[in-house]
Amino acid sequence: MVILSFINPLSLEGQGILSEKVDLNSIFNENEELIRISEYFSEGIIGDESKIPKNYGELALKRIEWFFREKNDKNFKINEYSYLFNEAIDEFDVITFHLLAQAIAYKYNTNSRQSKLFTESQNRIIEERLARIPTDIKEELVDKILNELLYNINTLKWTDLIDLISSKKIFLTDLLLKDGEIILNEDEFREAFYEDIKDWPERRISMVYNKIVGYKIKELILTKVIVQNTEDYLENIKEKLAMIEIHPAIKSLGDELENHLDKLNEKYSIFHSGGFGEESYELAKLSKEAFPPCVLKTIDGVKSGNRNDAIVLFLTSFISYARLNPQVFRLNQAINISDVDPDLKITFNEILPLINEAAANAVPPLFEDQPQEKINIISKLGFGMHSEPKLENEGETKWYTPMSCEKIKLHLGNLCKEDKICKKIGNPLSYYSLRQWQIKKDNKKELNNSK
Repeated sequence: MVILSFINPLSLEGQGILSEKVDLNSIFNENEELIRISEYFSEGIIGDESKIPKNYGELALKRIEWFFREKNDKNFKINEYSYLFNEAIDEFDVITFHLLAQAIAYKYNTNSRQSKLFTESQNRIIEERLARIPTDIKEELVDKILNELLYNINTLKWTDLIDLISSKKIFLTDLLLKDGEIILNEDEFREAFYEDIKDWPERRISMVYNKIVGYKIKELILTKVIVQNTEDYLENIKEKLAMIEIHPAIKSLGDELENHLDKLNEKYSIFHSGGFGEESYELAKLSKEAFPPCVLKTIDGVKSGNRNDAIVLFLTSFISYARLNPQVFRLNQAINISDVDPDLKITFNEILPLINEAAANAVPPLFEDQPQEKINIISKLGFGMHSEPKLENEGETKWYTPMSCEKIKLHLGNLCKEDKICKKIGNPLSYYSLRQWQIKKDNKKELNNSK
């Protein structure tokens, strides 16, 4: 029988397990039962001790690791982590969830990429667990959890989910509404739309209901409510940590997590592979030699008229993506700056100085008569309307991707002075990546000729 806390570790049942069974002084002690469960319910890990969590601390790291690898490792095999999705591990997992939440709240800001990784992993782990539960058991379980979370799902209105909608975890278009109420059950569907479907065959009614509602909407609401509660839980822990001293074991877990994430980033990060041609390369410092003509002209100085858009809209996005995510259009994956620049050192030491240089070279200098544009630049980097980028503000605005050549010609035509490479590409960022590859290829050829 699947317990509620296997899906919702913040449930009353989960809190009971935590209070009865957690011992902070032993979370790094070897646990034979955990080892047995991990070995029995996973594939391809017997004989490889590095893949078997031996204590709560290691299980916490594995809980994050599986999601990180699923996102970034092309050779990822979920069966290595099957123990995470079997209810036999439920009590271990509930305790681990709470330990991990406390370690993250201690170590990082609640808006940090690490906190987001934790909440996103919780979202994904719920989806995977629900997918593995037999349908008849799952439907009963989902109803029980929803009733505990929302008290009465039979009279649920869209306004009851206003926090989820405002945070874009759920969209109104995801829901089937009638007079403000969310239709979840087939009986409600039949009653609400009786006049529209009264002449339909029974089979068609059930088929349409299952297609647009079914249990997938209930599962969506359940998952997103738990994720929202997890975010609130991190905030609550963070507030309490300002008043109380955290247990040394949680501090140690936070340090272990930081080291583990650094290793995962180094090994699996999507930002350390790929490029033009067959060779891969790691992200490198900006190379002005590879900049397209429009970028060089903007840095050298633009006149009023195009000045603001050229620096704030065009150059800011180009410089930041050229340094941190030059393959954004090939990867087609939305990220934040801190995913690549965790401590923002590159942003402060390399990206902003070059943007400031262009602003100073403008005629007249951009910040002399338009100081508010400093805030607009920070906004375009994804850190909200603030005077400088801070991790706690990341995500308040979008990190804008670079303009296409077509838009530059249309809105900033005086910057466009095409060369041979320009005719081969459609975006200045593509120019930069191609030119980098050409320079590297030419350097290697020259080196071979000199031998």
